[in-house]
Amino acid sequence: MSQKHHVLSVLVENKAGVLARVSALFSRRGFNIYSLVAAPTDDPRLSRLTIVVDVESAPLEQITKQLFKLINVVKISELSPDQAIERELALMTVQADGTSRSQVMELVAIFEGKIVDVGSDQVTIMMAGEPAKLDGFEQLMRSYGIVDLQRSGRVALPRLEVGRPRLRSVTGQVAN
Repeated sequence: MSQKHHVLSVLVENKAGVLARVSALFSRRGFNIYSLVAAPTDDPRLSRLTIVVDVESAPLEQITKQLFKLINVVKISELSPDQAIERELALMTVQADGTSRSQVMELVAIFEGKIVDVGSDQVTIMMAGEPAKLDGFEQLMRSYGIVDLQRSGRVALPRLEVGRPRLRSVTGQVAN
């Protein structure tokens, strides 16, 4: 991931309209969102937003200060790339006729993907992994012809340390 991008893990109240307010804040302030994933947590009262932000559009400190002003925001943590597990999902339909199908299938196996649909001259592939892995696979598939592509955006959690997980909060302190 580029140094101009930072991953924020934002816990919010699981209520209608929260995601709309967060995205409206980014839009009003001219902050660029590189990736945004929202899903409930193990606590049904909370959702986690994993936001990959472009810090060239605004300083990270300014982004987090604006987010904290939203009433439904409970906690914000920055996940540094070396301290986080990041994954992404991709669905990709690729040209794969009789001559190239075995090559495509071999690359899917090497990258630990799965073919989820097969047509007469195309296959749809599901791949999950680190964003760089998906980038590399996508580049390889371009030579066969990508017909359709959808990527989920990044999800991330902090790496575990012995005894307990640690997050670096936006204030630089370790949060529990």
